[in-house]
Amino acid sequence: MDTVVDRLVRYAKIYSESDSYGQSGTPSAQREFDMANLLVEELHGLGIDNAFVDQHCYVYAWVPATPGYEHLPAIGLIAHMDTSPDMTGKDVKPQILHYEGGDLILNREQNIVMEAARFPELTKFAGQDLVCSDGTTLLGADDKAGIAIILQAVEELLAEGAPHGKLCLGFTPDEEIGRGASNFDVTGFGADFAYTLDGGDITDYEYETFNAAMATVTVHGFSIHPGTAKDRMKNALLMSMEFNALLPALETPGHTEGYEGFFHLQEMSGKVEEARMVYIIRDHSMERFQERKAAFQKAAEEMNRRYGAGTVEAKVEDQYYNMYEVLKDHLEIVTLAEEAMKAAGVAHPTHSPIRGGTDGCMLTYKGLLCPNLPCGGHNAHGRFEFAPVESLKTGVRTVKALVSPALVERVISGKEQ
Repeated sequence: MDTVVDRLVRYAKIYSESDSYGQSGTPSAQREFDMANLLVEELHGLGIDNAFVDQHCYVYAWVPATPGYEHLPAIGLIAHMDTSPDMTGKDVKPQILHYEGGDLILNREQNIVMEAARFPELTKFAGQDLVCSDGTTLLGADDKAGIAIILQAVEELLAEGAPHGKLCLGFTPDEEIGRGASNFDVTGFGADFAYTLDGGDITDYEYETFNAAMATVTVHGFSIHPGTAKDRMKNALLMSMEFNALLPALETPGHTEGYEGFFHLQEMSGKVEEARMVYIIRDHSMERFQERKAAFQKAAEEMNRRYGAGTVEAKVEDQYYNMYEVLKDHLEIVTLAEEAMKAAGVAHPTHSPIRGGTDGCMLTYKGLLCPNLPCGGHNAHGRFEFAPVESLKTGVRTVKALVSPALVERVISGKEQ
């Protein structure tokens, strides 16, 4: 039998990075099918013959309830197959390093070192083995650790003959670029509720997300030779900077935490004649979210007052909403997650607001309640990403506890909160 570490190492080597500029629809990159096809093959190898990948690169599989446990709710387990385009996921070279404390050398040849002063959370794993990359790529624990945990837990449940209700397994493409739930077949999936395994530290679970919008700003300038430009040129680049200055300077990702929202300038391009900026707008509070969008439009109106109508066009589109607004009426499934973590050995589970979104956020608004469980990864989207081996093992125990009939019947049937 494979171990959860074997699985993560194997999956990490597969290039499945999504593409922000790729084809429309899902998947954004055909290479994501490489990961999907491997998972279908492995699921078939576990005797789950109904596993398949559809034309949109979603993998689905179902494990029937153990005889006598068909009355239990069908629980979904979901993770995403793509890795972030923020840093390359090509030619990942996973390694298992024993960490004794202090700084951790990932690559001696290139002098790539994970410094404890820069990543203080590293120090709490002193004495443990960590799965890392060689520092030239990300690792992809986000979210291949989640996939590894799910498949390992299912393999062990089947091998042990442990009882469980119906299990619905789903693996998605393009989560990292916001499309992971766009073509997910909620009805066909058939789960009564589900969990994504896409969180971070193995002690922390999540059921609150941002409200989110994407905003595009187009600034129209007027170009003329600089030598004759006085009172005539309208420099779109300078006006773009002026627009950004109208937004609160300290309400950006680098100055906010916890429940604090922000405006984030993601992209900026252009010339004197025309410039374009792409922002994301985030806030946990719906009231403040609406205020942020209004402030953004007000900035555009002010620029048009200064430079003439039509100078600045601002388009704001909502992306997803805080799943807590739905989950707050169904907190028994959150309690089930917490109790499963305790059963797996997490003495004091914590929950934090997600400063982002998950597939589960969008699935919740599609009718599939879906809080987020941890997969044990740290420092996602960068070269210093790592996953402690013990955290991965705890993740497997958590999933097995999550679907155990005794716990499900006590928490869900009893509606503990």
